Amino acid sequence: MNRNGVFSIDWGIFIPVIILVVLGLTTLFSINVSFFKTQLIYVIFSIFVFIIFSNVNYKILQFYSLPIYITSIFVLLFVLFLGIESRGAVRWIDIFGVRIQFSEIFKPFLLVSFASFLNTRKNYSFKNFLIIIALLFPVFFLIYLQPDLGNALIYAGVALFTLITFGFPLLWFAVGFILLGLLFPFIWHFLHDYQKQRVLTFINPSHDPLGSSYNVIQSMVAVGSGMFFGKGLGEGTQSALRFLPERHTDFIFATFSEEFGFVGGLVIILSFAFLLYKIFLIFSNSDDKFCKVFSMSAFFLILTQLFFNIGMNVGLLPIVGVTLPFVSFGGSSILSNFILLGFLSSISRSYKNKKILEIG
Repeated sequence: MNRNGVFSIDWGIFIPVIILVVLGLTTLFSINVSFFKTQLIYVIFSIFVFIIFSNVNYKILQFYSLPIYITSIFVLLFVLFLGIESRGAVRWIDIFGVRIQFSEIFKPFLLVSFASFLNTRKNYSFKNFLIIIALLFPVFFLIYLQPDLGNALIYAGVALFTLITFGFPLLWFAVGFILLGLLFPFIWHFLHDYQKQRVLTFINPSHDPLGSSYNVIQSMVAVGSGMFFGKGLGEGTQSALRFLPERHTDFIFATFSEEFGFVGGLVIILSFAFLLYKIFLIFSNSDDKFCKVFSMSAFFLILTQLFFNIGMNVGLLPIVGVTLPFVSFGGSSILSNFILLGFLSSISRSYKNKKILEIG
């Protein structure tokens, strides 16, 4: 632990996150006070965890990268067989009355394993590329089986962008996409019916307005009805009258946009933009390969979740069930994102301390 205690954190990444958390809590308060109170408890606990991880030497985490990976695989298997089923999905484990979604919690820890493994690679050989894909596949597949297509796509997207940035030849990814396209009819056969409907809804949003298209139509109506300044806190008809489904999780951006309009939505986007900029600075300033890969992966993790969530809220992407980081309701999501933030703060602090020593 660092001697400076709770003040040894990177305020540059913490402040925009607090803005996002406050906006999320404000929206939840307008929806349901019970959601607000529960989320506030999650946030307080998560900030405490964030402070702990901010003051832990990130180098220690590298030694546990293999146990983290193996534990993740076993726990995801455990969830499939003994997890709690809710609305046809088995994604949660009940621990002392608290539901935990490990596909969310494991995100920052698996990034540690991912970054640690890439840190040991000496070249960009095809053999190394295949080894990485083979190690990543069980994680994607086990999460998909829950079924949780949203998080499976998030993991795959982060891995894809990180490997491209890391330096593996683009030709390999192009060939992979071509093969994926050729195999799509086969993959389509294994998709669940509701997943197929979401793809068809994305292609034609109005083909079933009272069925599979209902969610995306209501979301776009909510975003559009907010206009420039919004209808005001608690005045959103789509969310207040419950026309908008999952208004506190997957579609919280639509709820917020209806109440605070284009200006409010812009504040959320700018807050994320500043956070991503600060993470990019951590990536740029780090001279340690592990730190670079981890911060790069963290950047893509936040960006991918942001892109998917807002994209599906405004009808630009299929609905895949992805929460908006630091804004959506959910204990596992908020805790996972604050742990990620703690790791980044630890890396940032170590770099700044090194610069001070060099100057001294």
